[in-house]
Amino acid sequence: MPEGDTVWYVAHRLDEALAGRVLTRSDLRVPRFATADLTGRRVLDVTPRGKHLLTRIEGGLTLHSHLRMDGAWRVYATGERPHGGPAHQIRAILGNAEFTAYGYRLPVLELIRTAEESQAVGHLGPDLLGPDWDPAEAVRRLAADPARTLGEALLDQRNLAGIGNVYKSELAFLAAVTPWLPVGELAEGVPERLVATAHRLLEANKDRPHRRTTTTRRTGELLYVYGREGRPCPRCGAAIHKAELGDRVTYWCPACQEGPAAAGAGSGG
Repeated sequence: MPEGDTVWYVAHRLDEALAGRVLTRSDLRVPRFATADLTGRRVLDVTPRGKHLLTRIEGGLTLHSHLRMDGAWRVYATGERPHGGPAHQIRAILGNAEFTAYGYRLPVLELIRTAEESQAVGHLGPDLLGPDWDPAEAVRRLAADPARTLGEALLDQRNLAGIGNVYKSELAFLAAVTPWLPVGELAEGVPERLVATAHRLLEANKDRPHRRTTTTRRTGELLYVYGREGRPCPRCGAAIHKAELGDRVTYWCPACQEGPAAAGAGSGG
């Protein structure tokens, strides 16, 4: 599932292509909104909110979309043949005289009143990349359920919006604790450092297509633990492990990350 920095990057590209321009093509290929015609209306802006995309359109309308696991928006010059996937996977088309955006495999696509956006995104916690970012409130929400595992708390968008599976694993590694450690057992000051690190990493990655959490510039070493099962930990050299946490895969170092591990977790080799 795309994380907050990826969604911000997509929103920025869509905003550059659509904002301030009048729609000359509009096609929403979902039954509920198939008859909606947005042509002749100006796109005001495309704003990310956590992992959600809000395309605001003249006349008090917002096209709300969410990429989840497989969704994508692709932008092409108008008249250019799109190649983001088979035509039957296109769920939305928004075009103007210069650019056309195609939404592929969008699991969430709805046209709502801009005044009612809170019904779609009002449940979200502080947005790591939003103008209203509030680290103190994010820490408060993260620590509100002391018995909850760190991994689950980080993924809960009601705590802070924008963290996904990659950052969950990377943040736990950087804090030197396992994702199964209850939030209430984090040492003093760790929640604040976790939140600050999350904000710093997403800010650093939002303008580039390839995410990096490491400080090394060696080729292929973009992440510390995510996707590196069986490879040596960059901190201590032990083999990285992989296991499930809820319905998500998790990577961690059993040697230098303190705390409980997944039940039945085997070796990373």
